[in-house]
Amino acid sequence: MNRTLLRPAAIRRTLITAAACSTLALTACSGVTGNARVEPAEASGDGTLRVGLILDSTGDNAFLNAPQLAAVKLALQEINAAGGHKGKPVELLPSQTGQDAAGQAQALVAAKADVVIGPTDSGHAEAAIDILSRARTPLISPANTAAGLSTSNSGGYYFRTAAADVAQGPVLAKLAKDAGAATVAVLRQEGSYGTDVSGAVATAAEQAGMKVAATADFSPGGAGIAAAALEKAAADAVIVIARDGAQGALAELANAGVDGKRIILSDGAFARYGSRLPAKFLDGARAVVAGQLPDADFQARLLTVDQGLKDVSFAAEAYDAVTVAALAAARAQDDAGRSIAANLIAASGGAVEGSAGAPAAEACVTYKDCRAGLMTRPDINYDGESGPIAFDTNGDITSATFTVYTYGADNNPAPSGRETAGRAAG
Repeated sequence: MNRTLLRPAAIRRTLITAAACSTLALTACSGVTGNARVEPAEASGDGTLRVGLILDSTGDNAFLNAPQLAAVKLALQEINAAGGHKGKPVELLPSQTGQDAAGQAQALVAAKADVVIGPTDSGHAEAAIDILSRARTPLISPANTAAGLSTSNSGGYYFRTAAADVAQGPVLAKLAKDAGAATVAVLRQEGSYGTDVSGAVATAAEQAGMKVAATADFSPGGAGIAAAALEKAAADAVIVIARDGAQGALAELANAGVDGKRIILSDGAFARYGSRLPAKFLDGARAVVAGQLPDADFQARLLTVDQGLKDVSFAAEAYDAVTVAALAAARAQDDAGRSIAANLIAASGGAVEGSAGAPAAEACVTYKDCRAGLMTRPDINYDGESGPIAFDTNGDITSATFTVYTYGADNNPAPSGRETAGRAAG
């Protein structure tokens, strides 16, 4: 998540039932390439696996804290019910929500955290990465999406279970292609989000045999000229890539006479617009949101931890971050941060570039089952509540799942499908 661009309505997931996740088999990890840390590490832990959590959302975005905290607690309950780490309970360190992300990272290092989950905000990640990587403590974010973090100078200690923003590019292009579009036009908000995602859309569209008829930039509150230019391009589909300027851009598209059924919205532009846009304007429009809606079983388990939970944003990703970290510690038979970081790729079923190992192990979906698999083989392949993980060299997931929404006559969205992109980062 990028704090400077976040609109809470754009990433909120309400508690509703969805289908179970898909799986992906990748090659097993071997060798050292790029930013990956996969070399053997001498055991140096103290025997107790400690998990820290950075909760950096405040103000209007504070609702993001509850689902992540509930998911982390649930994961630890289930890990400890299955025997914990080497027979000892895995501990959750107290959160220091009164401090910024850097301050929380420093406090968790002082508290001897072996792995840290968070932060939510992409803009706070670098400060936490700097502190934790110097302490040899892996950081796994369930919510960071900024594309630039793929090349963060973490020394192999930064991972994320959320897909980078650019992963949606092929999905947006596919939605246009599936609707019969031969040409697409892109209306993008100025800034890195618009530039990065539109670049991924253009590449995917061309690979799919579609022509990008026009690309127009706009600043929030100034989309009128760009919208008029896109209407003149007469493309079969109009892809809107925006965050805080999305509502104004859509209003200008309506003013320009664009048929709402041709519109496809990026995850940043996703929202319940209702009466804020002309009546029935978005009827038939589609949008994507990163991740898959938690199924009924996972929702019920979350509610046993927090009965008042009303939102599940990043809950599945947070749960998976804790579980895959515990599995990395189990694979290493050590709770030290360096050992965990060196085993995260293998525990997730991922691979480093250029490796030529054996086929990945059959997917396992719980800590208990995956740990049992380590009794008979060196590698496992954890596919979690958020879908396949399969970390790559940069700590990115290599398969990204998106929920597709279709808008009704009331200008509000309803889930209508799911798509998976084969690569989570560009």
